[in-house]
Amino acid sequence: MTATTQESGPAARPSADGAGGRSARAPGTRIFSGVKPTGHLTLGNHLGAMRRWAEVDQHRAESLFCVVDLHALTVEHDPARVRRLSRQTAGLLLASGLDPEVCTVFAQSHVDEHARLMYLLECVATDGEMRRMIQYKEKSARARTSGQGVRLSLLTYPVLMAADILAYGATEVPVGEDQTQHVELTRDLAVRFNQRYGHTFVVPRATVPAVAARVMDLQDPSAKMGKSHAATSGIVYLLDEPDAVARKVRRAVTDGEPGVSYDREARPGVANLLEILSACTGEEPGALAERYDGIGVLKADTADAVVELLRPLRARHAEISADPAYVDGVLREGAARARALARPTVDAAYEAMGLLRPA
Repeated sequence: MTATTQESGPAARPSADGAGGRSARAPGTRIFSGVKPTGHLTLGNHLGAMRRWAEVDQHRAESLFCVVDLHALTVEHDPARVRRLSRQTAGLLLASGLDPEVCTVFAQSHVDEHARLMYLLECVATDGEMRRMIQYKEKSARARTSGQGVRLSLLTYPVLMAADILAYGATEVPVGEDQTQHVELTRDLAVRFNQRYGHTFVVPRATVPAVAARVMDLQDPSAKMGKSHAATSGIVYLLDEPDAVARKVRRAVTDGEPGVSYDREARPGVANLLEILSACTGEEPGALAERYDGIGVLKADTADAVVELLRPLRARHAEISADPAYVDGVLREGAARARALARPTVDAAYEAMGLLRPA
């Protein structure tokens, strides 16, 4: 499947043998991944996903990266905040190094094929599969505890996530460890659909980075550094000022054991710092641990490394934010390319399930 829309403006792509290393891409490989605009993006988002997308994935395969704004509607939300965070998220994806001349960056709600395909996949999925999703169990329990109702979309959004992936014939889905269950569901739905209605979908696989795939909260190393947490003292946001970044890292919870050693189970706080420093420097966490005698120096070095890692990203985001028309153009042209890729597959799925073609 190839896009047939005319490409121009700030998001224009070069020819297949042009800039950006597209000629070196692995044939037959297509990557899809996305990020929800449910909060300000964090160091965990960057180290666990966005940096790899920019440095590796967009260059080695045809890649689509999506602001999955429809997923932000599954819980109570402020519409104005969703719009604001969607634009900020798109800007940070570009600031992290995603190049609209190399990959496709777009907003989920701008491509109707996501919602069209979701309903067909709901007709293939089962209620039991949805209720076994770990995130549904956790989020619905929190909603009930707080006295809020549980939206039906919270139960069914993994099917929308499957539609996000399958619409584009993605072969790989770079995700954090907490999202692999959703990719497994996507695989199950693709196989089931293909068996019942004829081969329509590519069956994708999840790819998880080996180090810093799941950056943990600096104040609670048993919990992921999430962008929607109520307590923010352990969360480094990408747009935090350098002083705030350094302060949060230096105040990270560790333990009372002497020295520094890399042990995720016994010393999760120390392991988290070592993995963050590893992601910043490229050195293995175990090797880094051998260089430190005390936690204080490890915290100081990790703080400095994170500040320097985020400095160019923050500067680039400031430039992008000063030109809203640029982001709008990238999203508009990205949606046109994404739509042209998704529509043939979604149309084929409609026909395979027995629906009439429009006259």
